[in-house]
Amino acid sequence: MIDRGHDLPLGRQAELLGLSRSTLYYEPRPLPAAELAIMRRIDELHLDYPFAGSRMLRDLLRGEGVVIGRELVATLMRRMGIEAIYRKPNTSNAALGHKIYPYLLRGLAIERPNQVWATDITYIPMARGFVYLTAVVDWFSRRVLSWRLSITMDVDFCLEAVEEALARYGRPEIFNTDQSLPRRRPGVRSSPVRPSPGYCWRTRSP
Repeated sequence: MIDRGHDLPLGRQAELLGLSRSTLYYEPRPLPAAELAIMRRIDELHLDYPFAGSRMLRDLLRGEGVVIGRELVATLMRRMGIEAIYRKPNTSNAALGHKIYPYLLRGLAIERPNQVWATDITYIPMARGFVYLTAVVDWFSRRVLSWRLSITMDVDFCLEAVEEALARYGRPEIFNTDQSLPRRRPGVRSSPVRPSPGYCWRTRSP
């Protein structure tokens, strides 16, 4: 979005895009090694105790000698995109006044390429930290049409993957996403974000 080689000053570009000038110079800082070690241990504990929330994980970590509070555990869980698995209240019934969008894939026979695409995002533990992986997949052929890696939960690398798939393979009839894809307010980069609602929509012909 920002072209640093353009004749238009960076400040003017930021103004036209509705961005704060400070975001042009912000660079994400790497996480401390101790925090990365805790994140890796939380990931391992989550696999062993998928029902464990931030309180239980805090107690498990303290039992191993890690001095940590519940708020930091909850922050790290949000950053990693994990949450406790437990029985939740029925959220299928829409609140009064909420618009209900049709789920286009229910009962649909997927019979050809480019009929339905889907995209998702996950994180991959590394030797030092985590990276986020997003991919666009054709549901009929199960082919990965494009993918991107990022060290931050930013929307840009998701958009890049979608734009590459569109440029290489054209436009699908239906595009499906789930609630894990990130969203952000304009001008906010490299910060943990809440998941957005899932979407499934029919694309328009060019």
